[in-house]
Amino acid sequence: MTATGSTTADRLAELAELRARVLAGPSPQSTEAQHAKGKLTARERIGLLLDEGSFHEVEPFRRHTATGFGLESKRPYTDGVITGWGSVHGRTVFLYAHDFRVFGGALGEAHATKIHKIMDMALAAGAPLISLNDGAGARIQEGVRALAGYGGIFRRHTRASGTIPQISVMLGPCAGGAAYSPALTDFVFMVRGISQIFVTGPDVVQAVTGEKITHDGLGGAAVHAGVSGVAHFVHDDEETCLEEVRYLLSLLPQNNREQPPVVSCGDPADRRCEEAARLVPADGNRCYDVREVIETIVDDGELMEIHEQWATNIVVALARMDGRTVGVVANQPSSMAGVLDIHASEKAARFVAMCDAFSIPLVTLLDVPGFLPGVDQEHGGIIRHGAKLLYAYCNATVPRVSVVLRKAYGGAYIVMDSPSIGADAAFAWPSNEIAVMGAEGAANVIFRREIAAADHPEETRQRLVKQYQADLMHPYYAAEHGLVDDVIDPADTRHVVIAALTALRTKHADLPPRKHGNPPQ
Repeated sequence: MTATGSTTADRLAELAELRARVLAGPSPQSTEAQHAKGKLTARERIGLLLDEGSFHEVEPFRRHTATGFGLESKRPYTDGVITGWGSVHGRTVFLYAHDFRVFGGALGEAHATKIHKIMDMALAAGAPLISLNDGAGARIQEGVRALAGYGGIFRRHTRASGTIPQISVMLGPCAGGAAYSPALTDFVFMVRGISQIFVTGPDVVQAVTGEKITHDGLGGAAVHAGVSGVAHFVHDDEETCLEEVRYLLSLLPQNNREQPPVVSCGDPADRRCEEAARLVPADGNRCYDVREVIETIVDDGELMEIHEQWATNIVVALARMDGRTVGVVANQPSSMAGVLDIHASEKAARFVAMCDAFSIPLVTLLDVPGFLPGVDQEHGGIIRHGAKLLYAYCNATVPRVSVVLRKAYGGAYIVMDSPSIGADAAFAWPSNEIAVMGAEGAANVIFRREIAAADHPEETRQRLVKQYQADLMHPYYAAEHGLVDDVIDPADTRHVVIAALTALRTKHADLPPRKHGNPPQ
């Protein structure tokens, strides 16, 4: 630091010089090294994320006070993390960004204290919190003080959960205890080639298990997007990733006390979706892409799919209908015939809970043949995992509208927001089949003795299958018994759903007084 000037002008000059040093970072060489890895600097990332000129930095001159291992002679400003607030689409957000050029972005005591402060400010202000992660974990030279810093972060993430949106953007390594920070947030973004998340690195894995694996193979974007389910979104570059973070924020409220933002919509609420029926084959054994159905009914065909590459037998997405954000949950017949399994149940359950926390109405599109049978599923806990989705729907107090597109069988029908668990409005297309099971299986069970005793068993079986379909599985059976509110023309789906959501906009539902529920694990 330069000597303190004796006049105001001198002191202002000193401040300007010091601020310039902070903004420049530790050295040109460290910036070049960051760029050489295909990564942007922390300040470049902030510039892409926030509205131009809106960033207000907090504690830019903070430095650590640790000693030992040479730390006392190396005390860079910011201490490896940039914190502050700004705006996205004119709305306030708070953020922190690891600066890998300083101590590899590793967390020390001062570093952690800065993050704690900005997290507290975000919660107090009721505004989203965004973390731009690019750090090497705990600063080993500071020992347990660094670990305690992580504890403070985890506690604040948990307190803020369901109160303000929390978004983790992974733009470098995230190892050890630090990996639990993004896991506690609502959304995790990753970038191919530069993002990795793991609790124990490849060297430790090899030492303990003998398995050889690369950093990307262990915890890269592809792994967490398609295998573990840790990452909700994956992109090819930082610029696209940060632009998508901005788009996600445009769909979310500032906090749990506000409604999501409403935008003007040029897509008429009563627009007929003539192509909807053509997209869904009448034959229940034929597959189709339910995303195309979703695109026909939401505003301008735009949706933001979450966990696109994980548990692909169910689709969860944010979209708008009549300019208002909705959460869409839909079975995906083009993947595993749309059955519910362990991963699909977990994926949908967390999405439903997130939507409920942030006052986002739910639209559920059903075409589900049941839960996936098998020893692996039963031993893996399909009962408790399936119960998570059931619990999430039953616990949700936002407006809930369901539409049966085609088949809805057994317990999976109940779990997928049926009226019996609290759907406010339920509709069905004329192609619907709501039943305990398919006609073939049902006839084989109910009429097994009659079929076995018949002179022509196969002819008898086919006749009885048709009889079961005519008696219990015709499209209007559910409507006759009050299981759906109406059977609708598929082309009217957008208009009918929007009308129901509009009527339910002032819905108020109280849960029993309690500290919190105890959801299935």
